[in-house]
Amino acid sequence: MAATGEIRTLADLARVNAHRQPEKTAFVFEDRETSYAAFDRHTSQVAQGLLGLSVRPQDRIAYIGKNSDQYFELVVGAAKINAVMTPINWRLAPPEVAYILHDCGAKAVFVEDEFADLIPKQSDTVAAPPRKLPMRDFASWRNRQDTADPGLVAGWDDVCLQLYTSGTTGRPKGAMLTTRGIISSREAQAREPVAWNLWTSEDVALVAMPCFHIGGTAWGVTSLYYGAKGVVMREFDPTRVLEFFVRYGVTKLFLVPAAMQIVLRQPNARSVDYSRLKYILYGASPIPLDLLREAITVFGCGFVQMYGMTETSGTIVALPPEDHSLEGGARMRSAGKPLPGVEIAILDEAGAPLPPGAVGEIVTRSDANMIGYWNLPDATAQTLAPDNWLRTGDAGYVDTDGYVYVHDRVKDMIISGGENIYPAEVESAIYGHSAVADVAVIGVPDERWGEAVKAMVVLKPGASVSEAEVIAYARAMIAAYKCPKSVDFIDALPRNPSGKILRRELRAPFWEGRTRQVN
Repeated sequence: MAATGEIRTLADLARVNAHRQPEKTAFVFEDRETSYAAFDRHTSQVAQGLLGLSVRPQDRIAYIGKNSDQYFELVVGAAKINAVMTPINWRLAPPEVAYILHDCGAKAVFVEDEFADLIPKQSDTVAAPPRKLPMRDFASWRNRQDTADPGLVAGWDDVCLQLYTSGTTGRPKGAMLTTRGIISSREAQAREPVAWNLWTSEDVALVAMPCFHIGGTAWGVTSLYYGAKGVVMREFDPTRVLEFFVRYGVTKLFLVPAAMQIVLRQPNARSVDYSRLKYILYGASPIPLDLLREAITVFGCGFVQMYGMTETSGTIVALPPEDHSLEGGARMRSAGKPLPGVEIAILDEAGAPLPPGAVGEIVTRSDANMIGYWNLPDATAQTLAPDNWLRTGDAGYVDTDGYVYVHDRVKDMIISGGENIYPAEVESAIYGHSAVADVAVIGVPDERWGEAVKAMVVLKPGASVSEAEVIAYARAMIAAYKCPKSVDFIDALPRNPSGKILRRELRAPFWEGRTRQVN
């Protein structure tokens, strides 16, 4: 154990900080404030409680709930016995949740009351359902446990987080993230610090994005890594974001541009004191120039664009504040430069490297890459090469200065409001409707969310169904955010000779005149 030394595992986030600064605040959540000493004690109790539930090293536990300081106690408590945390998106539909719980084989699931109905009953699944522990009883369950740290040490290449991503074939995939992947990227950045990524224990990080995504969990972990104060917001609320600036003196936060825009639209956004705010980091899509100008005027801080994905344990490329120009410019269209320890290359369709300026698939290699998708060797092989080069599914190029430009997507993924959506799972949900003969799903430009989901539907001869009925049908099967916002009815879908839907042809009219084919 690294109780007094450097942080080498997620468990050390509690152990080391409790030794260095026991009275310093680790997390603030609603009316609770937890010191690093208490956080260390609580995570040891969680670890002991998990052992009492027969959770063993590399077993999965699940969490279904909104953001909470107690979620991070579960993450680090699981790490203290080398177990794996699997947070599940509470916005998913019950069949999706059931699939993930069955797929990961969770030994226990911690669930908030409002999401209890998402947990499958014995008759709903082939395997026995996991032990369900209501979060309303979490503190009393935790406090009954021994406070001794179990002392188990995770291996550098052991899995510590399993986050589920939208599936290209309609099923979510569990990306296995390791201790090496989570910790080494922060070590590399600490060794080669730049102004925007300098942290001190006086920093206050606002955790406003959902923790079932890598963005939310990684941001909370980063706050712990640097011994800062993490202010956890149960769910994104623009009025409370502004309130927290005043109450806690937030210095750094991560948002998607759509959320930033919502904050700026609040009536009191221009009267709040942002004097302590140093940087806003944002991701999932570039920031529109007009929004950047407004945000700089109002917030008066530095802005950093982050590019990454679940499979890379989060950010791998960043565009620093000095490249955010109010006049625009070429670099404002880029995602930035690779972070320390990250390699980026551009490959053609045959897998050969391309020179600067040539568009191909963006691939990346670093210690932060996942080790694969849980129980999906074929999907892993399609994404991750034996030499650890990972295919991002994004098309782009690198300029002569090393800046990465995302031009389009090789895969058909849609990003709407920071959520990844694969057409295949939406199409699968719609296709079951009795009136639908064929369907294709595409992403179209949306000023608020970046992209919006649109379904192109071919009806069976003589059949009739409304746009609203198609959307409602899909909503019973999949999460609401994945459902189409609009439906167009067409006579036939364009296909190539092998029968593959030509989504680019469907998308083209909606993206005409834009320099980028993704937002």
